[in-house]
Amino acid sequence: MSQNTLETELEDRKELYSYQKGDIETIFERLDNATNNYHLLYQLPTGGGKTVVFSEIVRQYLSKHDKKVVVLTHRIELCKQTSKMLKGFDVKNKIINSKVKELPDQNDYSCFVAMVETLKNRINDEKLHLDNIGLVIIDEAHYNSFRKLLSSFKNAFILGVTATPLSSNIKLPMHESYDELIVGDTIGSLIDKGFLAKAVTYSYDVGLTSLKVGINGDYTVKSSDDLYTNMAMQEKLLHAYTEKSLGKKTLIFNNGINTSLYVYETFREAGYGIRHLDNTSSNEERKDILHWFKHTPDAILTSVGILTTGFDEPTVETIILNRATKSLTLYFQMIGRGSRKLPGKDEFTVIDLGNNAARFGLWNEPVNWQHIFKSPEFYLENLRDDTEIELYFKYTMPPELRAKFAKTEVVTFDVDEEHKLAIAQNLRSKVVLDKSLEQHAAMCVDNTEELRDAKELFKELDPDIECRLKRYAKCLSQCSKNYREWLVDDYKQKLVLLIGKKYREKIMNEAD
Repeated sequence: MSQNTLETELEDRKELYSYQKGDIETIFERLDNATNNYHLLYQLPTGGGKTVVFSEIVRQYLSKHDKKVVVLTHRIELCKQTSKMLKGFDVKNKIINSKVKELPDQNDYSCFVAMVETLKNRINDEKLHLDNIGLVIIDEAHYNSFRKLLSSFKNAFILGVTATPLSSNIKLPMHESYDELIVGDTIGSLIDKGFLAKAVTYSYDVGLTSLKVGINGDYTVKSSDDLYTNMAMQEKLLHAYTEKSLGKKTLIFNNGINTSLYVYETFREAGYGIRHLDNTSSNEERKDILHWFKHTPDAILTSVGILTTGFDEPTVETIILNRATKSLTLYFQMIGRGSRKLPGKDEFTVIDLGNNAARFGLWNEPVNWQHIFKSPEFYLENLRDDTEIELYFKYTMPPELRAKFAKTEVVTFDVDEEHKLAIAQNLRSKVVLDKSLEQHAAMCVDNTEELRDAKELFKELDPDIECRLKRYAKCLSQCSKNYREWLVDDYKQKLVLLIGKKYREKIMNEAD
């Protein structure tokens, strides 16, 4: 054996941590005492070492049983990574890929690594039959493609592993395919023990009411592209990057290729080093881009749906969610790409531009996976919807706009507090709008020299007005969409008139 080969194998060997050893003991307790065809699901967060855990399970199982093991994955990259990891645990294995039509050397191997679709096709063609299989391990078990193969392993113990035990298809809940869920260490615990980096999350409010939900239950690419390619969102993204991640190695996730290309152009024109990657990129392009990303300290990589699984780059310092998702699994997968620890890297930045943290909670918050496993429909039905999330937006005036109102000391207005005060004093709710109008009008008049300029400045208050009136409508409880739209129009008309009135008073006072 050459020195290089020895060094490679030593690098591939992974140390088992105490929490992994404990989970392995629990899994073997089930495996050793279960009836035939028992289906066990195991959850461990991204970065917790699921592949390490099931590779050690394969090693121990083969040492104790005169049966073989099949490991199923859903992507070719995961096949290769899994095969390499198994070799690091001294498990001789064979990959069943599209080039493998038959298995004349089947008896030379005790473990097979296969893509679900490839193995299903070979079995259906009746060209390949795997004998004496005692254990089947399903990686990324929340995908449903594996169900097609369960009938081919009726007498085997099935072990599914996933970071998120929530089916990608709500019509096929995981509790129908698995008898039991074993939950591993939490993200918070792994952070406290020093195994994962801590996420510091910055959320920027984004109006998502224009997004459409597709048949898969997530936002459509078309509606996402329409929203995230507009100039305002591109500026918000660039502002968020320069404010929270300037000079850091940054990975940006988008929902559509068009969005990612827009991001690429926006950052390139701003003078930042950035590359774009999607599933249409060739293997050579992907390899070149990822090599550049790995070895460039302040690199920015904008991507679409290709780096959520099977991608491990510990040097990532910032994750930007330049998209919204209704998929809890995708949410955890995207953020998990930044959670790998390195010497000197104890935390990483998450920039959320899709209200995802408001929808699912922060990445490191506790999750009741047993509840989600047993009652996925209840969990999904009770997620906060976009309309509810947007009700609690707090408008923050951008610095460049705030500078235009430099002569005004306070530009904020708490609608909820003002409404409570009005009710306590037994006043009509409309006094809240009157106070708000007074403040907005004064802001426009005090910071301009001409009426024409004041009316132009007022137009830049649209986001603030929208936010205030949304909160006001919420205070009124029952309020139709048409009434809310009328409120905005009426407010703006009154504001224009009030600005004119205040300017006349200003001129008269100056004359005196």
